[in-house]
Amino acid sequence: MQQQDIYQNLVSNLRSAIGVLELEKTSQLYRDAISICDYLEDPIFRIAVFGPFNYGKSTLLNAILGNRTLPIDLIPTTGAAIHVRYGNELQTRITFTDGTETCESGTEVLKRYAILDDQRRMRGDVTSVQVYCPHSFLQTGVELLDLPGTNDREAQDDLVRDQLLTADLVVQVLDARKLMTLYERENLRDWLLDRGIKTVVFVANFLNLLEPEDQKQVYNRLLFVAESFRSDLPNNISNLYRVDALPALRARLKGDVSAAQTTGLAMFESALQTIVAVKHKKQDIRFPRVQAIATQIQQALQTKVQGISTQLESTETKHKQKFEIKQKAQKLIQKGFSASVSDFMSWLYLPKLQDRYQSNVVTALQQGTFSTWERGVFKQEITKYEQSIVKWVHQACEFFDCPRPVALSIPFPEQPQVILPQPPQSSTNPKSLDNVTPVAVTTGLGFIFAGPVGAAVAGGATYILKKLTQDTEPTTQPVSSNVYLEEVQEAYTLAAQDYLTRFSNQAFSTLEQYQKTADKLINIQIKEEHSPQTTQHYQLQLLQSLLANLNQELESASAKMRET
Repeated sequence: MQQQDIYQNLVSNLRSAIGVLELEKTSQLYRDAISICDYLEDPIFRIAVFGPFNYGKSTLLNAILGNRTLPIDLIPTTGAAIHVRYGNELQTRITFTDGTETCESGTEVLKRYAILDDQRRMRGDVTSVQVYCPHSFLQTGVELLDLPGTNDREAQDDLVRDQLLTADLVVQVLDARKLMTLYERENLRDWLLDRGIKTVVFVANFLNLLEPEDQKQVYNRLLFVAESFRSDLPNNISNLYRVDALPALRARLKGDVSAAQTTGLAMFESALQTIVAVKHKKQDIRFPRVQAIATQIQQALQTKVQGISTQLESTETKHKQKFEIKQKAQKLIQKGFSASVSDFMSWLYLPKLQDRYQSNVVTALQQGTFSTWERGVFKQEITKYEQSIVKWVHQACEFFDCPRPVALSIPFPEQPQVILPQPPQSSTNPKSLDNVTPVAVTTGLGFIFAGPVGAAVAGGATYILKKLTQDTEPTTQPVSSNVYLEEVQEAYTLAAQDYLTRFSNQAFSTLEQYQKTADKLINIQIKEEHSPQTTQHYQLQLLQSLLANLNQELESASAKMRET
């Protein structure tokens, strides 16, 4: 099974995840993920050579190729990642940031586009450098990658770090004249081990420049460093080789096979061929670093899923709290409304109403101030109860977003009529009551007589009774006068009772009708609101789906790796 087939679905899921995560294009995870996807889709076996500037990387590659293909000089020169692949003839293709290309025979063009400028900076307008070379090792599906030095500028370091992720085999060049620096050790850990890159071979250069007695001692130190790395290589393949790069290149250029053997180049080339044959066939080199990057993508997806889930849970919690608040508010409104209605009904209860206001009505009728009393004190008391009830209805309308009904307004019945009895006849002064006629009084204006006895508005029935008493002998009509006074008082009392009865009945009826309307508002069914489907919901579903698919494809790729 081809590597592209094994990783096809995984690459598709990784690219989808990268898009959904909306990573910054300058972020390390974005660059690594894009690099790993491109890497998985390319079947070629890539060997990357890296190390600090001036360690002889390009010289080593030129020695392998047998000619001066790559630019070398006495000062650091490589300013781009130079990909060397198989071609029928030696030629170079440069691709620029605007999409244009230039292709020339040979490699002289590298001196214009693939070396550092006077300030030792890489060109900003070059995106890729491809060299095609007719070499048998490259023809087996191998690509050699010459990288800039790593101890100069941050831009070069970033480029090297990105390119290492796509290498099937990493060749780290060491300077035997120097102990391995802390910087180089940190690169081993951060750029290789932590990213799942374990197919690493170390090449010790410049051993030939040391005194013979120092060479063995230095080599043993380097061997200890190399063995501590625990490279993932085929059995019986060492991860440390001595290659004197410049003598090896000179021997190759002269065609001196014997001299090339003494430089260690042949042994190193043999190891490379074995590694390529074994690892390329097993197809297990790429999975650890794919897994490392995919794990970071998974973590990023999980972090985003958790963030969106938290936001949605918060929104749902707010909806639930709002629902609970509405329920509590409804209960309070129902309780308050019921209490206010109950208080008003108790006030309207006829026996209590009569007990509280009958004497007031009688007095107002007698004094001719009934309308003032009705629209004043009585109306104020009614309004107090009306407002207490309406207040809860308005709160319900506001809380449940309903239109307000017509306000509660208790009507007054028609004004009371007082039917006065026929005054008694006087035997001693018959003329005084000759023309007295019973009158129905509705406004408390008293008796209206056609005869000489008149009744003042303020005096009312009392004045009339006094007049009767003065005009009659006390010994002849005392009982009749008292009875008449009682009858007049009874007439006022009956009028007051009738008014209050009619008022109570009408008030109860009006209140009942209003209560039916209010009940529909106060007892409205509150439905628990759930968060509507939003962009966040769809985004969460997409993230969860991508995460599940990515997990599945990783497991599938792992299983396929075990099968091969």
